[in-house]
Amino acid sequence: MTFTSFIEHLQLEKNYSIHTVTAYENDLRSFSDFCKEAYEDGNIINVHYVQIRSWIVSLVESGLQNATINRKVSSLKTYYKFLLKTKQIEITPLAKHKALKTSKKVQVPFSEKEMETVLSSMEFTDDFEGVRNKTIIEMFYATGMRRAELVNLKQSDIDYAAKTIRILGKRNKERIVPLLEKLDTQLKQYQSYRKQLDTGQKEELFLTIKGNKIYPSLVYRLINDYFSIASTKVKKSPHILRHTFATHLLNQGADLNAVKELLGHASLASTQVYTHNSLAELKNVYAKAHPRNKR
Repeated sequence: MTFTSFIEHLQLEKNYSIHTVTAYENDLRSFSDFCKEAYEDGNIINVHYVQIRSWIVSLVESGLQNATINRKVSSLKTYYKFLLKTKQIEITPLAKHKALKTSKKVQVPFSEKEMETVLSSMEFTDDFEGVRNKTIIEMFYATGMRRAELVNLKQSDIDYAAKTIRILGKRNKERIVPLLEKLDTQLKQYQSYRKQLDTGQKEELFLTIKGNKIYPSLVYRLINDYFSIASTKVKKSPHILRHTFATHLLNQGADLNAVKELLGHASLASTQVYTHNSLAELKNVYAKAHPRNKR
């Protein structure tokens, strides 16, 4: 079956990214294929919860993590809410569904020492790729932006006169973050190398050595490679740098609402996941400073 009207709803009304829309469509097709095989009917508009439950059981048995399964079911929830809104159904089959339990994974940020090691002590090659890679790391740490936001960053988003960076986030929500002096200097060095490439008038700020737009897997790989030298932490990714940005700001006393705005979060609840890291630092300061804890 087709999901054209729903997909258009996600793209035009919700302003979801291509990646997100594709994920929704894949989840719906996966459930439709399951129903076609198990119940000989791939039309999922008028299904019952027992069919969805059978699909969930099959996903669990396939070895998928509960968090992944919950995300897939969330796609169905959004789809059935759309069908309700457009009066194609009268009740959603997921009305009484409860999400599978998941264990909260603590994202361990890089320490200030590890960041200092990478940005001040590590040697980057004195060529386009070396300067670009260092600029990307500086950009992540100075702004807390997402990987997709960095990949899509344009030359015109950097205002050197006003010392600001314009970031286009999820659902095309725009935010402005300060351009720090060290990042400003690093960007200007990168720009001098970028001008030597045959870019074909590319608007994107970060490019490959061939002058093409940089891509997500390259960004992930370079972050993992550099931080594998400086850190023994299990996870080393652009998202951990986002955690690091938020945690270090909170550790230095930044206001939670200010960090929320810098990260581009829609609600404060999303930002509060970072407070467990700053709380550890707070406990350390408390233990050292409180008179009743001194000997």
